[in-house]
Amino acid sequence: MAKDFNSLEIEIGEELLPIGSVVETEIVPQALMIYGRKQQKADKKTVWDYVACPYPQGHIGEETNVFLNHSQIGRAVFKGLETEGEKALRQQLNALFNKSR
Repeated sequence: MAKDFNSLEIEIGEELLPIGSVVETEIVPQALMIYGRKQQKADKKTVWDYVACPYPQGHIGEETNVFLNHSQIGRAVFKGLETEGEKALRQQLNALFNKSR
């Protein structure tokens, strides 16, 4: 039981993570910070769940953008701020993009 109290694990769940979340993936060897959701590369039609940048360096330029889907996240290291506004926006994004599937 004590192990549960000491756990640092962050539940990823199935909903989009908030802006500012720091995650690990197999895409790149370092942590990424999510700074956009439901994003599209300028030259592509694919809509990705997230755009992220290397952590701790941050967004340096377009060449450091990493586009990924929720299913590609292996582990959340830090979960971004979740205000009521964030929750409402996430609901709207889910409703908008789930209609188009």
